[in-house]
Amino acid sequence: MDAPIGYISFTEEWARRANGDWKMYWRNPSKIVHFIGGDIVYHHCIFWPAMLKGAGYTLPSAVVVSGMLKIDNKTFSKSRGYVVWVIDDYLDKGLHPDLLRYYLASYTSHTKELNFPWTVFGEKVNGELVGALGNFVNRAVTFTTKNFDRSVPEGEIDPEVTAKIAATISEVKAALEEYEFKKMIDGAMALADYGNTYFQSNEPWKLAKSDRARCGAVLRNCLLIAKALSIILQPVMPEKMESAWRQLGLEGTAADALFDDGLVAIEAGRKLGAPEHIFNKMDDALVSDLDGIFRDRIAALEAKKDKKKGEEKMDVIKFEDFKRLDIRVGTVLGAERIKGSEKLLRLSVDIGSEERQIVAGVAKTHSPEGLVGKKIVVLANLEPAKLFGVESRGMLLAADLNDEAVLLAPEKAVPPGTKIR
Repeated sequence: MDAPIGYISFTEEWARRANGDWKMYWRNPSKIVHFIGGDIVYHHCIFWPAMLKGAGYTLPSAVVVSGMLKIDNKTFSKSRGYVVWVIDDYLDKGLHPDLLRYYLASYTSHTKELNFPWTVFGEKVNGELVGALGNFVNRAVTFTTKNFDRSVPEGEIDPEVTAKIAATISEVKAALEEYEFKKMIDGAMALADYGNTYFQSNEPWKLAKSDRARCGAVLRNCLLIAKALSIILQPVMPEKMESAWRQLGLEGTAADALFDDGLVAIEAGRKLGAPEHIFNKMDDALVSDLDGIFRDRIAALEAKKDKKKGEEKMDVIKFEDFKRLDIRVGTVLGAERIKGSEKLLRLSVDIGSEERQIVAGVAKTHSPEGLVGKKIVVLANLEPAKLFGVESRGMLLAADLNDEAVLLAPEKAVPPGTKIR
């Protein structure tokens, strides 16, 4: 019963910081929409409204119930490993928050179950964001920059383009009023597909040589479509759409623009920003790595369960397999934190024959300065991998003590590069 009162409490905290008035939302007539999960419908449609009514607070105008989250078609479960940790599994791997926002809003109807497999996530990013939306904006800005000295060219706005944008905005508004976020995004992405088709069919690369005025008109229409897309999709991908807004050379922010501003053509002569790719392709190796982390977590938890049941299973390997591991003593020459990661350190390690860069997830238990000069144990012939955009050529070995990394070290002083046998 006390949990929902937190909604009022954090509104009051916000009001105190922003010099606002929390009562205008919770005590005065206002439109409040409750977004909840399917497992608390009973509480939010009976108990919570009853509490609000009895206390004289504003009742919800609507209660929007979302479906449940599944991971790889399995019910979300931390104890079973069917979970994606936003920091460790996502942000620490260098993935932008807006990509996940897009996936969660666009995958399915808000009221249906949502499934998250890494493979489908990668396909949506590459196909929809990189291939359709990002490709269109980049083509429009880059081609205009190249052929019209970074200035929006003269040219009439095509009535068909205006009609398409107007229809999309109308569809988007209706979808938002119905809390159908996927329908909103589908409409926006259909506009991006239209933009790509418009660009391709008008062949501005040919017009630039044969009819420069017509080329300018085509590109001005493309830039208008890009402007409309940046406004429509800003609530879903705020940072990425601000990047598009800056490339279009527009004043203010996409966040401040109204949907109908997407119908207002960019004035001729306005200088564009520097073109850059808004989205980067997720290569197969990265998707495979992320999926592998997920499956390794499940396997590790299953192994723990077997151990608790007295059914611990240990893989048996041959001595020849062990001999393939190049395990050495190393000396830490330098250590530093990796920007944006709470968990990772970049280590420079002398392994005898060379100096290696190794990325280790020990930042929460070890300070960089405390590691310099330490003897450690390193697996030297591990396949190189990128962690948070930084290449790691080896693995630091440690014991796992209640999720705390305890570094392995030789009992006597030995030179770097000494083999572990």
